Amino acid sequence: MSFSGKIKEELSGHLSKARHCNLAELSAIAHMCGEFSENKCGVCTLKFHSENFQVARKCFTLIEKTFNIRTDIAIRRNMAKGSSSFFLYLKGEELLAVKNIIIHAICCKRAYIRGAFIAAGSMSDPGKSYHFEIVCNSEERAEYLKSMINSFGLEAKIVLRKKTYVVYLKEGSQIVDILNVMEAHVALMELENVRILKEMRNSVNRKVNCETANINKTVSAAVKQVEDIVYIRDTIGFDKLPEGLRDAALTRLSHPEAALKELGSLMDEPVGKSGVNHRLRKLSEIADKLREQ
Repeated sequence: MSFSGKIKEELSGHLSKARHCNLAELSAIAHMCGEFSENKCGVCTLKFHSENFQVARKCFTLIEKTFNIRTDIAIRRNMAKGSSSFFLYLKGEELLAVKNIIIHAICCKRAYIRGAFIAAGSMSDPGKSYHFEIVCNSEERAEYLKSMINSFGLEAKIVLRKKTYVVYLKEGSQIVDILNVMEAHVALMELENVRILKEMRNSVNRKVNCETANINKTVSAAVKQVEDIVYIRDTIGFDKLPEGLRDAALTRLSHPEAALKELGSLMDEPVGKSGVNHRLRKLSEIADKLREQ
């Protein structure tokens, strides 16, 4: 099962104890997958359609729980594609509460976002990328959902995709927050585990790359030092060098792979890292002047 499927399965089993929250969640599902209208008698009707059984089941359960009425589900099977479509048809004045609901309470906002995701949301595999989205049929519905999500301190954005408006989040930390808002706590923990593992890998890679770069830099410097010392030896010899520089030159030639600190301890008169670096730099300057001449 995909990560989106796991989230929806978890959220589909979540039922609030408060009627107003169930009404908010039902409203989101109805607006995402349904169409409101009036019959010849002026009674509000709702035609609901989804190809996802979890969405249809959640809508059916919320209707039964919120209005205490039974609703039949019509199932149409496509034998060629091996898929099914689920249809609900409802009518009654009580549907106006679903159609025209005004949401203010934080708990109801959580429920509305949860219903919107169950009906029209998806999320990428967090092991590959971070992308959370909910597809809306109208710009007005997308703006409404975006403002509701952002009321929790998030930064949802909208992009036009063909004829639909997609409300999305792309940062891992914000997706963790939206899962918490929807109360998908199992999925949240799974996502956090993936994020921790990815961060550990990235941290290790950064350290390895940094250490590799430092090693390459050290090796390149040591090779250049040996080249300069050999050039001095083959042109003027070491006898004309001051005793400290001669000691540094001979020690570097004997230990071309040694680090500066180790090199200083191996000299006849041990010196610190900065002292060794100073002497090797002087030798390099002498070699450069000899090359110019």
